[in-house]
Amino acid sequence: MKVSILIKTIVFYVAITCVFLESCTKGKTNYEAERGEVVEEGVEFKEVTNFVSTRYTISIEALNGVLYRGYNDIRVRIKNTQTNTPVEVSSVTFLPIQTAVSGEKRSCPNQYNFSYKSDDKYFSGYTVFTSESGAEGSWEINVNFTVGSQNFSVIKEVLVRQQTNKNLNMTMFTGKDDEQYVIALVSPKKPSVAENKLIAGIYKLNKPLDSSSKGIADQLQFSYSQVDRYILKLDPRMPEPSMGNHSSPNNKDLIQEADGLYHGIVNYTMTGNWTLNFILLNPDGKVIRGTEVPKDFTPGVEGRKSELYLDILF
Repeated sequence: MKVSILIKTIVFYVAITCVFLESCTKGKTNYEAERGEVVEEGVEFKEVTNFVSTRYTISIEALNGVLYRGYNDIRVRIKNTQTNTPVEVSSVTFLPIQTAVSGEKRSCPNQYNFSYKSDDKYFSGYTVFTSESGAEGSWEINVNFTVGSQNFSVIKEVLVRQQTNKNLNMTMFTGKDDEQYVIALVSPKKPSVAENKLIAGIYKLNKPLDSSSKGIADQLQFSYSQVDRYILKLDPRMPEPSMGNHSSPNNKDLIQEADGLYHGIVNYTMTGNWTLNFILLNPDGKVIRGTEVPKDFTPGVEGRKSELYLDILF
């Protein structure tokens, strides 16, 4: 009798396990199909575009040679056109300008003064393009540089593509302080089933400068600034009904480090659709945007998302 009950119990739990595994397996298969092409690591910088004059060649580089909506690491190389050798340049400024269909000009979160990397002889910075080229308008790059006592300026249109890697997603929103913010994921580009270093940039739209004393370039140069000493609270979950809104252990909220970016830990326990639920706090601990989400395990029910979130997929 006891043996019979034991066997029935074992069969019951095996059946439950099989149903759960089947659900997860189906989910994973769908995720693989949705993911499509393999996500590239994007570790090689390639030329996006260049400006060529009789004296100088200015080359703009990005990972894989493509600019995307969201965060982009960018390099600028300046060479002598005749000798193809690096030029001694004292400074480089980099300003993306979007021209809307209406003719209005705006910029985006951006490092205006690029930093010189003497070992490899290039200038380095970043840009967070807030939209792709197309219906919302076109993008151009304004590069200014100084050689000796002479200043040079070049402008060229560039193509900004839609970001297909959801691990580099971004969002724009209005906070409870009525300020406009941008959060852009920087890393990991290709997560693994493990504890991953999660890095994001957080930026705020500045109030317009006094137009009577500043030109359009000055207005756009200071259009966004990096926010300091905020905290981005993190609650990652798998919201799919088959995943039951489950989270994972050992996640860490994002705090600002010396590079100005916000660093934390996200622990992905399996592949698939994850939602990074956020609550953004200002330096005084006040909620700028975001809400807590239910922490219950709810198989068969889609998990609720925070007021502030980013969906990712790997």
